[in-house]
Order: sequence, then structure tokens, then C-alpha cells
Amino acid sequence: MGAPLYSLKLCRFLTPAGVAFGALKDDFLYDFTSLDPVSFKDMNSAYSASGSSIPVMLALLEDNIKKAPKMPYSESLLKIPLQPAEIWAAGVTYLRSRDARESETASKGIYDRVYNAERPELFLKDSGGLRCRGPGEEICIRSDSKWSVPEPELVVVFNESADPVGYTVGNDVSSRDIEGENPLYLPQAKVYRGSSAIGPVVTTRDEITDPSSVEIAMRISRKGAVVFEGKVNTSQMKRSIKELSYYLKRDNTLGTFTLLMTGTSLVPPDDFTLLDGDLVEIEVEGIGLLRNRVAQTR
Repeated sequence: MGAPLYSLKLCRFLTPAGVAFGALKDDFLYDFTSLDPVSFKDMNSAYSASGSSIPVMLALLEDNIKKAPKMPYSESLLKIPLQPAEIWAAGVTYLRSRDARESETASKGIYDRVYNAERPELFLKDSGGLRCRGPGEEICIRSDSKWSVPEPELVVVFNESADPVGYTVGNDVSSRDIEGENPLYLPQAKVYRGSSAIGPVVTTRDEITDPSSVEIAMRISRKGAVVFEGKVNTSQMKRSIKELSYYLKRDNTLGTFTLLMTGTSLVPPDDFTLLDGDLVEIEVEGIGLLRNRVAQTR
């Protein structure tokens, strides 16, 4: 017999008693926190209570679904599913991303070299979740940018050994004009208040058996009208998650839990920019829908 499979969608949500950690299953939210507010305060607590073992944690949570009180699911109840130690991002992992960044930059050829290089582009997007938003919260566009876009991505949740715990949906908001002016401005184009969002849940690794073949869809609405929509499959990604994780942990120290945004291939046309009040909806097959309104930083 093989190892048992644990298919869970872990989340945090509002209850009458406060924010709880639990799971989403069959349109119900199961409240683990009410069973043990110390061990099940959040995903980090559950991992520690399980001796920092992913299989033990998943088995414990699977078992507690049978015991946990439940409440009907409502998207409005969801909070950010976990507090990441860090959020890293991979760039130029899709051909479409390479083409888009080549078109925006004055430093021609740089992204061709990254796309074809052995070493991937990795950069730190957030530390401690200070700039990250959850479901229903506002993502931001920089006040000094005239060309900002969302980037829908499959996000891998790793433990400190770079073993995958599960997956979530990510939005790597980017200021294309700032990075296009000079690639060395990438941190300012990518790292600022409200420049990322994750959620709505963390789908465990047994639920998504093949992350190299899942569909990602994005829709952007403005004043009730759809102004952009598209779909892509992660099978178009040039680099594997195993390859990206190898370079992420190489000579590096990872916290629990570290997130890796794996790159995007859904890029709006060059004449498109996000505006204050836009609604961005990103859906990843097997995980769910992440919905965020856009706000101008102030």
C-alpha cells in the first residue's frame, strides 16, 4: 500500500469568536481553532504541533475535520490563509513573460538571456507578509507608476526544507514602466505596499497531483465591464517547480512557510494599465478564486 492521500483546502476565516484556522470542504468551513486554540491557531501552529512534519500535520488535520464544528461557506468570511515567512517570485518562466518584458525595457536582450539561462530569475517579493493582501482586500498600484498590471501565478508553499506543503493563488502586481526604465529598478517595480495578494486557500499537495498542468484564468473588470480576460496552463512554463525550488534553497535559509510565485504568462496588452477601483479575479484550477479590488497608494 502506498502513502495515504490528504486532500485539504486550508484557510483562515471569520467566526463569531474571531479569526479561525480551518478547512473548506463541500461548501462548509470547518473550525479547527475551536478544538484547540493553541495547536490550531493557524497553519504554523499546526505544523509545530505536528513536530514540523508535513505528513503528520496533514493526517492530524484530516482527522479533525470529523470533529470540528462547521459553518456555511461565504467568500466574504475568508482572510489571508497563512502568514508567510517570505514570498519569493520567479521571473521570465514563460515565453509570454519574456516577450512582454523585452517589449517594455530599453535594455534589449536581457530577458532573452534570462529565459535561456540555466539559473532562473528569483527575487524577494515580501518578508513577513508586510506587503501582502488576502482575499477581498485591496491590492495597490504605485502613485509614481503610469503602467501597472496584475500577474496571476501558481504559488507553491514550502516548509523550511523546500518541501512543498501545498499551493495557493498569487497576484504579483507590477509597475512595468518602472522596471522598463531600468531593470535595476525591479525591487521598486515589484516591492511596495499592497504589491501582492494570495489566497483564497492553501490546497494541499495531494489535492494537486500535477502542478505542471493546471489552468490559470484572470479577469479584470472596470465599472462592471470586463476589460481583460484570459487563460493559460502551467504546462507552458519553461522551468519546473523542482528546478525553481532547487535554486531557491541553494545557499539560502527558508522560513516556515516560504511562498514561491512561479511566474505568469497572462499579460494584458501594452496599452492596458490598472486603475483605481478595478476588480482583479484570478482562478487556479483545484485551488479557487482570488478576488481583489485595486487602490492607488496614498
